[in-house]
Amino acid sequence: MTLASRLSTQANLGRMDTPSEMWRMVIGNLALVQCQATVVGFLASMAAVIMGWIPDGVFEVQHAFLLCASSLVTASIASFVLGVIMIAVVLLSRKCSINPDNVATPIAASLGDLTTLSLLAGVSSALFNSLDKQIWLAPSIILVFLVLLPIWIMIAKRHPITREVLYRGWTPVISAMGISSLGGLILDYTVSSFPGIAVYQPVINGVGGNLVAVQASRISTSLHQTADPGCLPTHLDRLCVSPCTSFFSKDNHARTSRVLMLLVVPGHLIFIYMITYVKAGHTSPSPLFVCIYMLAASLQVFLLLYIARILIHWMWTRSIDPDNSAIPYLTALGDLLGTALLAVGFQFLYVIGDKDSDVGD
Repeated sequence: MTLASRLSTQANLGRMDTPSEMWRMVIGNLALVQCQATVVGFLASMAAVIMGWIPDGVFEVQHAFLLCASSLVTASIASFVLGVIMIAVVLLSRKCSINPDNVATPIAASLGDLTTLSLLAGVSSALFNSLDKQIWLAPSIILVFLVLLPIWIMIAKRHPITREVLYRGWTPVISAMGISSLGGLILDYTVSSFPGIAVYQPVINGVGGNLVAVQASRISTSLHQTADPGCLPTHLDRLCVSPCTSFFSKDNHARTSRVLMLLVVPGHLIFIYMITYVKAGHTSPSPLFVCIYMLAASLQVFLLLYIARILIHWMWTRSIDPDNSAIPYLTALGDLLGTALLAVGFQFLYVIGDKDSDVGD
């Protein structure tokens, strides 16, 4: 989503209007996401190996190679495919006079999990089936990606925008991975008591992440158009504003926040209906459950939109490009808030009288 936000801003600034500028931007950003995918995929696999080794005390080298290779291949392919899609969406939006901030980031968020999980399942299955016969395959894949990493770095360094991300863009991505892991720990603890939470957790986090990504991309583009890095726009007299100002003032960002908040309830009602229709969940959508769920979802999006406004403007005053830094923090925080609020909601339903483990059915 940072790629989508970054490209949307550059397109709105007119820096992708000529073929030469467009190709330089495309090649630099694709090389950058390959570099990020390699590093983050490797670190994520190492974290998974360590977290799996600590409780059991058993470490298998071949399984570690398998996990690392699967993570690298999945991250690389998913980043390339999604990157190409995002570039096409941004360019098409520009030609159709549609603000890509409203289109690119939601598409990136929607396709990201689906593409990554599908690829991970397929790649890991293929590598697992070859584990006994071709033990050299997984280590060779890891070696190839490590060899390619300096090449991606050299290509990304040629463009000033991607060069800045290459030097300064690692802290948000790695920090976001840690924040999201906290949400995963909450889910792992809660799902043992309330299995019904598992099917709703991706929904509440996905919707929250989509909506705040749109707002973050729009605010970032606005800052690039109206102010110099390190300075707030002239119409803003202070960094921290009250929630009332953030949502009910007359500026464009407040109007966007109100529109995004109005999408929460209808969107989640559609997803609840779909889950019920296909009988995917363990939890019966009683009126009380729907009310508690909607309260948790609305509170999550409210907090995310408010935090986004303050965080992005704070980053801008520190000469930090929010296109590269804000969305990782916000989406990770959305995962943490969504999972925590959903867990509290399920616990509340159980306490007030719904005593079965699935909270409903």
